[in-house]
Amino acid sequence: MNTKYIVVLGSLMSGIGKGIVTSSIAKILSFYDYKVMPLKFDGYLNYDCGTMNPFRHGEVFVLNDGGEVDMDFGNYERFLNKESSSKFSMTGGKIFSDIIKQEREGKFLGYDVQFIPHITNYIIKKIKNIAKEEQLDIMLIEIGGTVGDIENNYFIEAMRQLSLSEQVIFINITYITELKKVGEQKTKPAQLALRNLMELGITPNYIICRSESKINESIKQKISFFSNIKEEAIIDDHDNDNIYEVPLIFMRQNFDKMLLQDLHLTNQLNQSSYNKWKYIIESKSKALDKIKVAVVGKYIKLHDSYASIKEALVHAAYKEHINLDIGWIESEDLEKDKDKNKGMSNILGDYDAILVPGGFGKRGIEGMINAIEYARVNKIPFIGICLGMQLMAVEYARNICKLENANSTEFDENTKYKIIDLMEEQKKTTMKGATMRLGAWQAKLKKDTLAYNIYNLEIVSERHRHRYEFNNEYLEMLQRNGLIISGTTLDNVLVEFIEWKDSFGIGTQSHPELKSKLENPSPFFTAFIKAAIKNKDNKQKHKI
Repeated sequence: MNTKYIVVLGSLMSGIGKGIVTSSIAKILSFYDYKVMPLKFDGYLNYDCGTMNPFRHGEVFVLNDGGEVDMDFGNYERFLNKESSSKFSMTGGKIFSDIIKQEREGKFLGYDVQFIPHITNYIIKKIKNIAKEEQLDIMLIEIGGTVGDIENNYFIEAMRQLSLSEQVIFINITYITELKKVGEQKTKPAQLALRNLMELGITPNYIICRSESKINESIKQKISFFSNIKEEAIIDDHDNDNIYEVPLIFMRQNFDKMLLQDLHLTNQLNQSSYNKWKYIIESKSKALDKIKVAVVGKYIKLHDSYASIKEALVHAAYKEHINLDIGWIESEDLEKDKDKNKGMSNILGDYDAILVPGGFGKRGIEGMINAIEYARVNKIPFIGICLGMQLMAVEYARNICKLENANSTEFDENTKYKIIDLMEEQKKTTMKGATMRLGAWQAKLKKDTLAYNIYNLEIVSERHRHRYEFNNEYLEMLQRNGLIISGTTLDNVLVEFIEWKDSFGIGTQSHPELKSKLENPSPFFTAFIKAAIKNKDNKQKHKI
């Protein structure tokens, strides 16, 4: 079967959830046993997301192959329960780099290289080649940004041209504004945005309406009238706390049946696959108890910076049938109180577990170290991810080994005790993009340790994204003072996991949140949630 294509575009404004919609459509098609994978286009001229600020762009998601990609790839993997690859990430930077390379090689001799046809032809050929290589039944193509942006117009034009030779379904996501004081939903902005898309030669087959509350029939009638598509093809996608329910919400509107009919596809619903997903979603409403987990980070003002951390916690909470309350704690706030112990207790005392995630730069570091010390001293379940593991080692060196002002050279190049330092090969690096330790790396776990008990494996593979490493010059000293080195790289050169021996406290240089999926939660996060539940139960027993 020739690959069929579904193109997802967003109009009116950014941040309306194209990634969730694309992932949900992919999941629906997987319920019918079609081989489907999303491809994402981002118009920025960065080659990839690696050098972007999480405050502006959100989390940088890392794939097994080391690709640093848009955070939407996290949703693709979490919904589809499968891994993607860097080839599915197309950026303006990649496209123009390849075009210029080809021009220098003489591939366009005699021609002045233009957006049309050279760049649009390149895009179409690239997409078709990926679909063929992966033997996809259906490729979803999410176009980043907003219809009307200069940086994605040429890609939209390529999709229009693709539809001339291949079967392409266009889905437009728009936003229905609602004036609360008037109490009325308005379609005029959506109409004007739709006109922009039609001026580019594309009339969508479906319009998905994002809104705060459920859209009414009059809204569907108006949009249908102005878009020349049937009312049933106007899909309601109002705000919902549970993103994993969106495929089911779409299916309740017969979106799956209409889409399959338009694509001329005949597979029947795989009831087992569908029921499994539905059971997981419905189990959330049956959870009776709740735990509170503190995430102490430095990008807290934009929760998308920690999207995979949040979802990994959610996946584990689903598995353990417990409700989850995540407290987002700005690490700088933990540096202000002069009475450190009292300050920590006031902010963190009500939580059942504490997590310190990854990050870069000096700001807020001392607050994270304070949180780690508070967790260790008070035996509160703790996990440190990447930077969190590094600071866990620094805290131990300072407070247990009495190495005053021990630090990472990332934050203090002149520190006497360089507990965390750049790898030798990193010291020679001058380029910033794609030069960190990236992608899936194997680790060897020591038996009879917490790490080994969590994974129940001797060799594990998790994804990485960092430049600095545990300095082995201090390995023996920290171990002698009780720190457990429970995992290393296969060659025993780099530290991958460390632990406290008297409580649930474990850090990993990797990012296990990146591989967690709703149907396959991370063992690392599941063990953490279990420890939080146990801690809460113990606290309640002591109160009694």
